[in-house]
Amino acid sequence: MKLVLATQNPKKLKEMNEILSHLGVEVVSEAELGVRIEVEETGETFTDNARLKAMAVMRATGLPAVADDSGLCVDALNGGPGVYSARFGGEGLDDKGRYTLLLEMLRGQTDRAAHFHTSIVCAFPNGDELVCEGERPGTIAFAPMGEGGFGYDPVFFVPELRKTFGQLTAEEKASVSHRGKALRAFAAALDDYLKGNE
Repeated sequence: MKLVLATQNPKKLKEMNEILSHLGVEVVSEAELGVRIEVEETGETFTDNARLKAMAVMRATGLPAVADDSGLCVDALNGGPGVYSARFGGEGLDDKGRYTLLLEMLRGQTDRAAHFHTSIVCAFPNGDELVCEGERPGTIAFAPMGEGGFGYDPVFFVPELRKTFGQLTAEEKASVSHRGKALRAFAAALDDYLKGNE
């Protein structure tokens, strides 16, 4: 079975292939099929946005398509930046600019609880759909720590590990992250789906 991953990110493609290889599923990128689709993320939830991307790529390729959407939800910001995580603070900001703005907004705030959320949606040409989610609770650090990861990783602190995501190795992060949980749930759900349709 061939799946199309709705992303231009080679790291995500490698990660998805690694987690699904034991199922006999080949994951290809949009680019490998000569497709490049920019989907406006107008959904109100992470699942809505992942569905928009998966459906667009599935329609364009005629193959089952999988997409994900992730973001940071901060309690003191009423769940923000949430689905706007990648666009937080406007177009001109890079990752550092976004987490610096976040730290400024939380200055003096004692409630620093937050969580990362990932939704994965797989849309099939026959109308079937798989939806899997993962969450990672943590807190927002008072200052960035670590050079690893991307996005908000240097300020997302995992209390039981006493480290930010930015201080974890890729393997450590994959084992505890929201995305890792969602990917493992998706692999299990896809396995069940394929067995049910043999």
